Amino acid sequence: AEVSGLVSCAEWTGVTLKTLLDEAGLKPQAKWIIAEGADGAAMTRSIPIEKCLDDVMVVYSQNGERLRPEQGYPLRLFVPGYEGNTHIKWLRRLHITDAPAYSREETAKYTDLMADGKARKFSFVMECKSLVTYPSGTQKLTRKGLHEMRGIAWSGHGKITRVDVSVDGGNTWTQARLQEPILTKALTAFRAPFEWNGQELMIMSRAIDETGYVQPM
Repeated sequence: AEVSGLVSCAEWTGVTLKTLLDEAGLKPQAKWIIAEGADGAAMTRSIPIEKCLDDVMVVYSQNGERLRPEQGYPLRLFVPGYEGNTHIKWLRRLHITDAPAYSREETAKYTDLMADGKARKFSFVMECKSLVTYPSGTQKLTRKGLHEMRGIAWSGHGKITRVDVSVDGGNTWTQARLQEPILTKALTAFRAPFEWNGQELMIMSRAIDETGYVQPM
């Protein structure tokens, strides 16, 4: 299906960063890990130490095979729930520091422009989101009657607990069925039946995660 933007989900194999940090030893003043890539731009991002001691991994395999060059071979960082730009490819160095690097990626590129003109930095977590993959984009319904809407939902805060769908632009909502497996910080598929009478529809979805956060419209 054609959808706006890019999103993917994979199976990763590696070592938790906590294991490596425990082996190296951490000083009490350690607050951030600065990850640096070996690409031409030396992509650099700062990650809070609390996250690094949680579920961050240094990975060497994707979907059961060695990382491909375009995916960061031989090693890359995997940061569940965080923006993709923090998943440093071609990982060559990790600095343990008491402050973020304030690299160009953190001060000029991956920031959120606020209404007052200021930029918010370090908004790492991917909030609860969903999208409809069928019917979507250039796909067309060719017959009236019962159809099945399909889509995916995800949240950087944990598991998806519910997805609601609408065919009238959000005036009314029905609960979709979530498809197993429902994993934390991973794509969750959903399905929902709907009737089409041949008229124009405005199809929407909204996801809710285990923190109670509701995807805004």
